[in-house]
Amino acid sequence: MTRLEQLNAILADLLKLDTSEFTESTQLLGALPEFDSMAVVGLITAMETTFAIAVNDDDMEAELFETVGSVLAYVESAGAIA
Repeated sequence: MTRLEQLNAILADLLKLDTSEFTESTQLLGALPEFDSMAVVGLITAMETTFAIAVNDDDMEAELFETVGSVLAYVESAGAIA
């Protein structure tokens, strides 16, 4: 399973949406009503667990959660080993 597929599975579980068509350009923050502050917290927790990374408090800016691709880029830059 690719990281994109893993991330989409996390988002599907959190948002209770079909994310099978989500691409890196899919908008999240501000575009999906389901993607609220609680979903962000859940996403961070799931990212840390699934991708074996630590999300730094200093990195938590709105830009990180704009698109699937921005989240994926963060995962990649954080040195995901999954």
